[in-house]
Parts: sequence; structure tokens; C-alpha cells
Amino acid sequence: MGTDQHGHWEQTYTAHPGMYGGQPSEPAVYAAARFRSAEVREVLELGAGHGRDALHFARTGFDVTATDFSTAALAQLRAAAAAGGVGDRVRVLEHDARQPIPLPDASIDAVYAHMLLCMALSTEQILGLAGEIRRVLRPGGVLVYTVRHTGDAHYGAGVAHGDDIYEHGGFAVHFFPRDLVDRVGEGWNEVEIHPFEEGELPRRLWRITQTA
Repeated sequence: MGTDQHGHWEQTYTAHPGMYGGQPSEPAVYAAARFRSAEVREVLELGAGHGRDALHFARTGFDVTATDFSTAALAQLRAAAAAGGVGDRVRVLEHDARQPIPLPDASIDAVYAHMLLCMALSTEQILGLAGEIRRVLRPGGVLVYTVRHTGDAHYGAGVAHGDDIYEHGGFAVHFFPRDLVDRVGEGWNEVEIHPFEEGELPRRLWRITQTA
């Protein structure tokens, strides 16, 4: 990649604290209900940013481990959790999704990732991350993740970096073709795909739910 995504996100979160607002995303509301029905207690959120979804999980009764590679975002999340009275339910962990998840095998009930898998990750890195998620999930654990896909208006536009990755305004996105969803779900159970839209463009995404 010819762009420093870590530095770009760090600067963005620093310049625009709480940039996504305080309300949870639609996928997080869905995930919380799905996790409750599966009797989940602990949720790992990958790419939590400043924490709008992690805080929703904590407020609805889950213990949350929230990861991101942005120090600025995690500081905002930690402060918001304390101010909201859920600091005891939220643990923050600085982590780059290209590296192994620093948690033991079979230690988490559920994993949630809103647009983390479609960041500036190669196909190989995405599949490696899927393997790491499977490793840390307990048997029967649930994964809910969302990705922008190749039907999105920004696919094929902007700066091309290869491997279906395109950069717009400094943000690089790996747009998922349908077969990549299948590859991520290979060996998992009950893979469900739900299309939805978000934002003003609007962004076109898939919400995928699968069980280990």
C-alpha cells in the first residue's frame, strides 16, 4: 500500500473526536440482539474506533474487549466508557488487524467488526484475520461483520492499489467480491448475508453472520 493508513486514521480521530457520533450503528443493534439470543457474555470488537458500538454492547450488558490500532480513538473510547458508567465492562486493547489477536484460543463468545475487514487489508491478510477470529472464538461462537462490496459506488474509482483496494480522500477500502465472503466463511456454520446501505453516498454493504 502506498498510503499510511495508521497515520491517517490517527490524525483523523485526533482532529475529529467522536467522529461517528454517540449512537450505535444498525449492525451493532442487530448484533447485540443476535448475541443475546446466543447467550453471549463476552464480545470482542475489532476496529472499534472511538467506541459507539462497543459502548452499546456494554450498555446492553456485555463485557467488551475493544481493539483498534489508533491510540487516539481508544483514549476517546476509554473516556466515554468511564463517563457513561460502563468503564468496568469495557477493556481497550491497541491492536493492528494484520497481527495475531493477542487473546488465548477459545476465549471469546462473540466477535463483531463493522467495516474492519474491508479496510486496507490484502486478501491474504483478511483470510488470516478470519482464521484468528475462529481461533479465539469458543465452539459455537458467533461472528458478525460488515464489509463494503463491489456493488458500492466507490468501487473502481479513486486511487487503485490492486486486490480490489481503492483509496478515496486518504481512506483505503478493500471492496469485497461475493466469493471473498465465501472464502472467509469456509468451514464455518450458518453463514447469513444481509445487504444494507449506510451513510449519504450511500455506502453499500453486506452484514455477515456466521458461527464457529
